[in-house]
This record gives sequence, C-alpha cells and structure tokens, in this order.
Amino acid sequence: MDAAGRLREALTKRTKAELIDFLTEFAGEDRGLLRRDPQAGAPVSIDLETPTDEIVATTRQAIADATYFDKRNINYNFDYDYAAYAELKRNLGRLIDLDEMRLAMELSLELMKQGSYQVEMSDEGLMTEDIEQCIGVVVQALTKSALPPDEVLAWCAAMSKSDRLGLIYDWELAALRKHAEASRPQ
Repeated sequence: MDAAGRLREALTKRTKAELIDFLTEFAGEDRGLLRRDPQAGAPVSIDLETPTDEIVATTRQAIADATYFDKRNINYNFDYDYAAYAELKRNLGRLIDLDEMRLAMELSLELMKQGSYQVEMSDEGLMTEDIEQCIGVVVQALTKSALPPDEVLAWCAAMSKSDRLGLIYDWELAALRKHAEASRPQ
C-alpha cells in the first residue's frame, strides 16, 4: 500500500472532530490550502463566507506572497507564487461583488506598486500577465460602475504613476481613462 493509501486508512479511523481540528491546524500553517481554486481543477476546495475585512487582509497577504522574490535572484526568471495571484484575482472579484469597489481599487493600486517592482527585478517579467489579469478584474468593473468619473480618473493616474515600468495594462488603463472622461457631466 502506498503512502496515500496508508494516510486514507489512518484518517478513516479518526473522529469527525479530530479531522476538523487537523484540517484547521493544517490550513493555519499552509495558506496554499485555502487558495485551492475549484475552477482551476483542485479536487477539494472550501468556499468560506468571509467578512470584508478578512478578504482585505488575505488579499494584502496574497499581494505580499505573489510579488515576493529573493533579492539574490534579481535579473533571473525566478519562481513566483501563481496560486497567490489566482487568489488575488478571485478576492478582487469578491470585493467587487460585495460592492466594495473602492477597496478593490486600493488593493489593485498596492498590487501595481509591488507587482511592477517584481517585474522590474525579473529577467523577462513572466508575472506581468498574472498582474494584468488581476488588474483587469477591477478595470472591467470600473467601466460599468457608478463611481464618479473624477474618482476613476484619479485612480487611473495613480495606477500609471505606480507602474515602475509604464507598461503594465497601460492600453487598458488609457481606454478606461477615455471612458471616464467621456462620461463626465458637461
């Protein structure tokens, strides 16, 4: 019997309460466990109802995890946390669904600052597409939002200013800027 089979056999002998305690402790030690996305083919995932402040905290942690790199690997194609970027994208969407557009805007601005630095420090900027997918969730929502155009324009300007390279999602931000300018009251 292989290790997975032995584990299955040992777990079936435990009570439900013991299994819950074990999984809770394990999830506390491994953030990746809660980042498992059922839409990405994860065999088991748990979708928790989460308060907004906790979504914000886990999103900030996901930004830190996603954009982390070892400074000894500058100018190399270093590994990065794909699952953290996926969680970040998912959480930005969750905030938008909860009508917390301004929080999503604030967090995407943090992502632009830290993510563009990560891209700048890498050899080929392979994570650029992941960053753009996350920001795209917010940009798409802003094109349909009822926020004042001046607020959208200010966010676009802040995003452009925070992009250390001036190339991350730049065309899409320019299009959003034009959309916001066109929707200003005359």
